[in-house]
Amino acid sequence: MRVLVTGGAGFIGSHIVEALLAAKHEVVVIDNLSSGKKENLPPEVPLYEVDITDSVIDNVIKESKPQAIIHQAAQVAVPVSLRDPLFDADVNIMGTLNLLEACRSYAVKKFIFASSAAVYGNPLHLPVDEEHAVRPLSGYGISKHTVERYLEMYQELCGLRWTALRYANIYGPRQDALGEGGVVAIFINKLLSGQSPTIFGDGEQTRDFVFVKDVATANLLALEQGDNQILNISTGEAATVNELYGFLVRTIKSTLEPVYSPPRVGDIMHSYLDNQKVMQYLNWQPMFSLAQGLQETVQYYLNQ
Repeated sequence: MRVLVTGGAGFIGSHIVEALLAAKHEVVVIDNLSSGKKENLPPEVPLYEVDITDSVIDNVIKESKPQAIIHQAAQVAVPVSLRDPLFDADVNIMGTLNLLEACRSYAVKKFIFASSAAVYGNPLHLPVDEEHAVRPLSGYGISKHTVERYLEMYQELCGLRWTALRYANIYGPRQDALGEGGVVAIFINKLLSGQSPTIFGDGEQTRDFVFVKDVATANLLALEQGDNQILNISTGEAATVNELYGFLVRTIKSTLEPVYSPPRVGDIMHSYLDNQKVMQYLNWQPMFSLAQGLQETVQYYLNQ
């Protein structure tokens, strides 16, 4: 299948590209390289250095003729979405509509969308399943949920099949430890440079950490399955930030203690997602335990 991956030079997108190539799919990438890196891609993969909000997207889809689009490109920082909701909505909503209009024009068959657990807001019950109330606390969560509604509309308009994957906390090789990087990358970066990481609150807050290669596999499976479904991509297990830190210091063999700071305003205390539905619709389940995923991630940063 000919598959176009937006954000394909980024952290998650580049792992999806690798999985697609391993499965013998033909791959094309769109990435404006604002956070993605060319070196994350094999040189033979065609790369269009354009922004998803640009009108040239229509020509890119016309020229590349994808049968499916896996849409990872996004404004991903929750604080940015609160500080500049116009920018967040422009990229995450208008940019996606730009792609969806091109899908309508050029008969793209399937659209796989990177949604987020941010759509749920503060959990009313745990684990959070797909029937949980949608109560996003940020522009980022709102933009992701808005696109899910548009996907339903485009299915009615032009028969576009879609799958929305609501990601839990993804970690793994190539994640950015700077700016809004994930907590795993930030902790590893600090420990390897001999600095004590900061833990906000008492560290007993829980998250659902899912390894990036498992996420890539879910996207691959969604090419042929899970049509018109919203699916959580998660381990279904909660891990505390203290447990995560303990794994990392043992793996890195560090004796550094974390610095505990007051909790950040708006941080959710406990969150993990139910993954029974994705097991049913995609026959997917996570293959990497937290220990295995962290071991591979640490090894990647040691080799840099």
